[in-house]
Amino acid sequence: MTGAAWRKSSRSNNGGEYVEVADNLPGVIGLRDSKDPAGPTLAFDPSAWATFVAGVKAGHWAAETNPATS
Repeated sequence: MTGAAWRKSSRSNNGGEYVEVADNLPGVIGLRDSKDPAGPTLAFDPSAWATFVAGVKAGHWAAETNPATS
C-alpha cells in the first residue's frame, strides 16, 4: 500500500501485539499486523470498514469466554 500512513489502533494492547490502520488513502482502508509491517495487508472499502467498526463498538463480536479454558 504505497503512501499509506500507518497508525496503531486505539484499541490495541500495550504488549506489542496490535494492528495498524491506514486511512489516508482515497477509497481504501488498510490494516496490517504491527509485528510484520512488510507482510500482507488487508484492504477494506471505507463503507465496509465503517460498518465493521460500528459493529465492534456495539459489541456484536465481543470476545466470549471458552468454558473449556476458564
